Amino acid sequence: MLQLKAKILYNKEVKENYFHLAVQAPKITKEALPGQFLNIKVNDAFQPLLRRPLSIHRVKGANIELLYEVVGKATRILSQRKPGGYLDIIGPLGNGFDYRLPITPASPAGGDYRLPILVAGGMGVAPLLFLAEKLVKSGVRSQESGVTNRILVLVGAKTKNQITCEKEFKKTGCTVQIATDDGSKGFRGKVTELLERLPPTINSQLLTFYACGPRLMLKEISRLAKEKNIPAQVSLEEHMACGIGACLGCVVNTKEGFKRVCKEGPVFHGDEIIW
Repeated sequence: MLQLKAKILYNKEVKENYFHLAVQAPKITKEALPGQFLNIKVNDAFQPLLRRPLSIHRVKGANIELLYEVVGKATRILSQRKPGGYLDIIGPLGNGFDYRLPITPASPAGGDYRLPILVAGGMGVAPLLFLAEKLVKSGVRSQESGVTNRILVLVGAKTKNQITCEKEFKKTGCTVQIATDDGSKGFRGKVTELLERLPPTINSQLLTFYACGPRLMLKEISRLAKEKNIPAQVSLEEHMACGIGACLGCVVNTKEGFKRVCKEGPVFHGDEIIW
């Protein structure tokens, strides 16, 4: 974990109220893992007092990219920050995704890993692009006959105007399916309903779920994973104050007692959370 001043390279609006921010932070990029986050002081004033946690969206060389939505005063201030300025950031923070889960028992040929299915709800796409790129680079795939070795990404939102990163996921080599509540793009309904429509011929012993999004979505994915005996890792979105585990303001109830989302999380196994 480091605290430093990171130079803003760009901070551009990619859709209404959706911004793509890049900062130069080579010391942090060397350590960053998918699922971790940065805690950002949006300006040099006393207000807003608290930093804002943002998932690491992508790492490119010495640069960290962040994707965020303007939802309040702090993110509005952040959206107005200009290239060439500096942001006070702390990171990388939190517990990230375990993205190499071997099939058990291991294949005699060796090198077999569970086929990843990434599920994003709304801004839940933010940490999953970094994860997808890591998975592709690591060569994670299933050797099972008849099962595609392309990583499957399911993206859900209320309407097509809120869908982000579809092109970016496809550029990594992933297969992308879209679900919208209003049916304006892709499947009409919840992304969890789309997940349930996976072909029944796929062997669940070859799958693993990675998910980020609203709590109700993560709860449903965890239920489905438990029902089908599929490992699931979920990234929780909770209000954070310190971001380093000191204030206990973001605890979540688990089977092992209360855990801090900013420290033991934000990524947990779905079956360990008491929903």
